[in-house]
Amino acid sequence: MDGGFESVLQNRTREVLEDCTACGRCVEVCPMPGPAGLSAADAPGIAAGVLAILRGDVSPEASARWAAVCSGSGHCIPACPHGVNPRFMLTMARLAMQRRNDAAARRKDGFARFTGMTTGVRVLSRLQLPPELLARFRPDADDPGAASPDVVFYTGCNLLKTPHIALLCFDIMDAMGLRYRVMGGPSHCCGVLQFRAGDLTTSGRIAYRTVDRLGSAGGRVLTWCPTCQVQLSEVVIPGRSDDPLALTPFIRFLSDHLDDLRPLLRHPVHKRVGLHEHPGIAGVAAAAETILRMVPGLDFVDLAQPRVGYQCNTLNPLPAFKREVHRAQLQAAADAGVTTLAGIYHACHRELCSHERDWPFEVVNFLELVGESMGLTRPDLFKRLKLMQDVDAVLADAAPMIAAHHLDLDEARAVVLSDMLGEQPLPLMR
Repeated sequence: MDGGFESVLQNRTREVLEDCTACGRCVEVCPMPGPAGLSAADAPGIAAGVLAILRGDVSPEASARWAAVCSGSGHCIPACPHGVNPRFMLTMARLAMQRRNDAAARRKDGFARFTGMTTGVRVLSRLQLPPELLARFRPDADDPGAASPDVVFYTGCNLLKTPHIALLCFDIMDAMGLRYRVMGGPSHCCGVLQFRAGDLTTSGRIAYRTVDRLGSAGGRVLTWCPTCQVQLSEVVIPGRSDDPLALTPFIRFLSDHLDDLRPLLRHPVHKRVGLHEHPGIAGVAAAAETILRMVPGLDFVDLAQPRVGYQCNTLNPLPAFKREVHRAQLQAAADAGVTTLAGIYHACHRELCSHERDWPFEVVNFLELVGESMGLTRPDLFKRLKLMQDVDAVLADAAPMIAAHHLDLDEARAVVLSDMLGEQPLPLMR
């Protein structure tokens, strides 16, 4: 199975090399060359250099840098006149560069990335949720007598760091009368961390196991995490079988069922709302806007910000650019006089929510507004803890959860410092 993953990727890479003409259209529509200090004037040359990376040939530095700073915005995909997915092409270019490293080093790197993620997810989720609520995130035990679910909600891993968002998803599905099964967490990882480290053996084993489990769970698979959506739907699933598993972003699923959702939006929400959005998963931002505009009493404002990336953390290769994107977003929200800046994804929320302290508006996930209109409330415990801006205060507040889950205090301290307080790309004002 592990060799199968690598073989499939090699075959798909050969198809890219056969189909891509290096016309440069993907470079021209990409929002990243400018921030990366690259000129798109030689777009065909940059694209040709990426093909050289895939062939193992010498390539221009500009091509390697373009591949490295790809934020997954996805503008390139419909722009390609030859049906190539340039986002996948750049993914494979980064993999090719990473696999120049020693195999043992790649395995060690992938293990370190995965261990760090699982530790953060385990500790932060337990600092916020009692055991009985946390149990809702575990896959149901096999029950031959249970009815088949309408949908399978795939959380991914890092959503559990901001569990109020996931709980609102569950509450909305409950209100819509859906039977659902929850799958996710590190035991159902998409394998992206090992993939980025260049460890295809481990990545393929993890990802194929997760796809098999999702496919056998008995319902339409809804995803939340954009990283999982891209990794599974563009890297792992294609070419694996004649009947590939289809993954639908949860927010697009909601927008496909507006007739079921609309009657549930009973309570006015008198707020002026701007949306923090990313274009990388096609249709999601538009779906979120459509849903918000349905909320009675809500005044939606287009903040007219650059559409870049599929989540804030995809901008990490360019820290200064990312800080400016966040600063401009916050300033635009203030200039528009919003009462609320609403984000879509969990990683963005973790990085932006603490700015609520310094600006004249609240920072929420947009499902909190949908839930408010439905009469549903889930407290944002992550934001409440992060706003304390003091690790000792956070640990003191979370002491009952630390005791309930028997967490190691030193480990909890380290995670709060790194995965909560440390995730602050744009420093707070004071």
